[in-house]
Amino acid sequence: MATRHHQHAAAAQQPANQGAAVPTGKQKAAAAAGRPEAGKPRRRALGDIGNLVHAHVLDVKIKLPEGINRRITRSFGAQLLREAQTDCAVTNKNAIVPAPPAALKPVAKKVLKPVPRPEEATKAIYAGSDENRKPSEGAAASPTHKLRRKKLVNTLTLVLSHRSKEACGFNRRPKELVQDIDKLDGDNELAVVDYIDDIYTYYKIAQHESRPVDYMGSQPEINPKMRAILVDWLVEVAHKFELMPESFYLTIYIIDRFLSLQAVPRRELQLVGVSAMLIACKYEEIWAPQVNDFIFISDNAYSQQQILSMEKCILNRMSWNLTVPTLYVFLVRFIKAAGSDQELEHMVFFFAEMALMEYGLVSLCPSLVSASAVYAARCTLKKSPLWTETLKHHTGFSELQLMEPAKVLIASHAAAPQCKLKTVYKKYCSKPFGCVALYNPAIA
Repeated sequence: MATRHHQHAAAAQQPANQGAAVPTGKQKAAAAAGRPEAGKPRRRALGDIGNLVHAHVLDVKIKLPEGINRRITRSFGAQLLREAQTDCAVTNKNAIVPAPPAALKPVAKKVLKPVPRPEEATKAIYAGSDENRKPSEGAAASPTHKLRRKKLVNTLTLVLSHRSKEACGFNRRPKELVQDIDKLDGDNELAVVDYIDDIYTYYKIAQHESRPVDYMGSQPEINPKMRAILVDWLVEVAHKFELMPESFYLTIYIIDRFLSLQAVPRRELQLVGVSAMLIACKYEEIWAPQVNDFIFISDNAYSQQQILSMEKCILNRMSWNLTVPTLYVFLVRFIKAAGSDQELEHMVFFFAEMALMEYGLVSLCPSLVSASAVYAARCTLKKSPLWTETLKHHTGFSELQLMEPAKVLIASHAAAPQCKLKTVYKKYCSKPFGCVALYNPAIA
């Protein structure tokens, strides 16, 4: 009892040192001298907790000093932990903190550098070659992922070519796009929009088969002038019978094809024309003219037997092959590609019928002659531009390829008023056809 009383009394007389561990040995001597042990920092005295010594907290565990053996209850342990944490917060920031155990050292995580995506790398490459350029808003200005490209050197050749293009207006000219000419016919079943491109691809291939050739050298009694007279007369007959354009263009094809295969006397040339028109009408028309109608229109020059015999001869010589792409097939498509109005359409058909009278155009492809008629019509009506990317796409011909056939057609237009064969000219001078033949011929 006395020993415990003396201990409490000593603690009451020394309030500044309450809570300190009992010094022993050299530490007791150093404390008596009033200075700390050499190489050891001065230990701070613990505060009073009410007749008890503060506990040390190491690694969030409570450890009582030596000499105090009291059972730590749950409430007592919580109180000691609270007070110890409060004292640790107000201690000197420079106090030495014991190093954590080696096993508890945090493992440094390996930081992976982000790899830019391909599209981001492409954008960075084309963003510019200036190193001092400021980053755009919203873009990460990371020097790690900055991509550079070689600076462009402005050579003299590059500068001169750029100035030439600027002077010519090439850099200011927008690239013309090909228009979809079938977009308005999506609901029209007769337009066969789904197959129209394939159909005309086939036509362009098939036009080279069974094509008329230069046959005047093998015809002893026929010349180009006689052929022009026959075509001029058939234009009038087709107009009188009110035939469809398909029938008329097929008639001219049959004549040229038959004359390419067989020599014909002069007296039978008109008979070939009449029989060819009879065949074309049977092939294209719903109500074809009768044989007697052709006898009457030819002023009884031939009998019914002669017409039927020539009809059989033509079909056998042509192997009954009448399904061919004529000039009219391509005219319809190319006029649509030209974005035509009624005036341009009449002008195109005027040049097409003028082309039928020109023997020099017989051996050309029907698609080339049709495209030349469209080009000549646009030149006459002064359309701008004369030849578009849409027309080039659908016709397959450039402006340079159409120049020579178009000059022939324009020359025929210029000579039509003084020509003796004026049936086509008079037809297109009438109001139903817009009087397009009265336009001034285009300047070559």
